[in-house]
Amino acid sequence: MKLLHSRPPFNFCGVERKFEQCKFAVLPVPYDSTTSYNPGARNGPHAIIQASRNMETYDIELGCDVSQSSGFWTFDELEPDMSGPKETIARVKEAVTQILAAKKFPIVLGGEHSITLGTVQAMKETYSDLSILQIDAHTDLRNEYEGTKYNHACVMRRIHELGVPHAAVGIRSMSEEEAEYIKKEKLEKSIFYGTKFDVSKIIPLLSKNVFITVDLDGFDPAFVPATGTPEPGGLDWNSGISLLSEIFKKKSVVGFDLVELSPIPGNVSSDFFCAKLAYKMAGMAGKR
Repeated sequence: MKLLHSRPPFNFCGVERKFEQCKFAVLPVPYDSTTSYNPGARNGPHAIIQASRNMETYDIELGCDVSQSSGFWTFDELEPDMSGPKETIARVKEAVTQILAAKKFPIVLGGEHSITLGTVQAMKETYSDLSILQIDAHTDLRNEYEGTKYNHACVMRRIHELGVPHAAVGIRSMSEEEAEYIKKEKLEKSIFYGTKFDVSKIIPLLSKNVFITVDLDGFDPAFVPATGTPEPGGLDWNSGISLLSEIFKKKSVVGFDLVELSPIPGNVSSDFFCAKLAYKMAGMAGKR
């Protein structure tokens, strides 16, 4: 029974659709137990979904309502395993594996960046030629941080060890250890610093099937202040959308995540930015 004057359902875009009618499966993962500076990313998925319920769903550039043409199914929030990040990552992998088995396009909302490893582990089992586009302020290539190899600062190191190639865009902070690792592994050509990047040089680094991981601190804090480790000099909305548009045109994007939104009470601009970004990326995927 539905109340006569109830609010729209609490799911992405606030639109009710049957699972079999939806192209996109939204998985909220409220986890931030390895956050090293400003906590709160566990509240990111809820804030993004809440913002999405209050935005217009007609996409001006695409000329359609993606929520109706493709449809979003939103799962309940994934329960983290508080025994450690490795265990939570395993839960994410299991959930994304189920999404892929159902032939749905996964959209994972974090939560801290460590959860991306579980998603990529699942994606790699489905797509043998998988590659990663990383939008981020940090390389996340530490071998270990604060006592664990599964810290959010280590996620791309673990992904690189899986043999999954990646290109990182928006980088403007790293440790000496990471700089040495980049040289050792000959990753210099796959790291693009700040906003000085040429998309034509990024495309050849990626395979046919691409997973996109967006750490919100890849964007300048003038546009997304609500993140745990903000760094000046990042992407703006237009440069980010321009980059993503080219990737979606030239490659087969098979899923994406948005991580590291740490909502600021009373300031919803970052939440709305993230909801709009997720919706825009879904629109690009749906257009293919």
